[in-house]
Amino acid sequence: MNQIDFSLNIAHLYPDLLNIYGDFGNILAFKNRCLWRGIEINVEEIKAGHRINPDEFDFYFIGGGQDIEQYMASEELLKNKERLKKAAENNVPMLAICGGYQLFGHYYRISKEKNLDGISILDCYTTAGNKRLIGNISGVCSYLTKDDVDNTVVGFENHSGLTYIKGDTKPFLKVIKGFGNNGKDKTEGARYKNVFGTYLHGPLLPKNPVFCDYLISLALKRKYKCNIPLVELADTVEEKAHEACLKIAGK
Repeated sequence: MNQIDFSLNIAHLYPDLLNIYGDFGNILAFKNRCLWRGIEINVEEIKAGHRINPDEFDFYFIGGGQDIEQYMASEELLKNKERLKKAAENNVPMLAICGGYQLFGHYYRISKEKNLDGISILDCYTTAGNKRLIGNISGVCSYLTKDDVDNTVVGFENHSGLTYIKGDTKPFLKVIKGFGNNGKDKTEGARYKNVFGTYLHGPLLPKNPVFCDYLISLALKRKYKCNIPLVELADTVEEKAHEACLKIAGK
């Protein structure tokens, strides 16, 4: 098979609600790195009232948003909770950023009286902090371990929620520089099966092409039931952006 024979369907969850800090750039990066290889891509925007078919999509993305929009997104996610959990258990890759990350956990405890309910794909919970954790961040991704691969990931965090992971959910990154999940345990983000949650904005994927390709590979492997080597791309600009961000964040 040539890569031109492959195709992937992407679900962009609630882009009209969760769309801050340039997170739409993650969809563009994933899409373009596929198209440059001849992989056909279809992106469907999932909006309020949409009933998700868990067998239809090969990759899900959800971004971050402000408090009011996050409330609205929570209500919509809960309507599709079991369908999204089915997709996650079937190893469909998903990427959830910031507010989306929090909603993929059990809850965001905003106050003693109020929880914002999540869909419990990730075994984690979030509580409100009393200060913002903000700045450039870098970390190590343990499963990007080939000798010729830079396994650092860079981004920009801006959150007051403090997230704690447990059980079969493991950290996305070990923090090199920055706050991460809660500013204490040196973890950033979360992974369960092929579902990733992270606080890294920026957007994340354009300046972390190795991780972007990792997600593409996961999606192709799951759909076509075999490992599919990706055609190498000339990532000069992407690598320079990554190195610049790594230098700013600190190694």
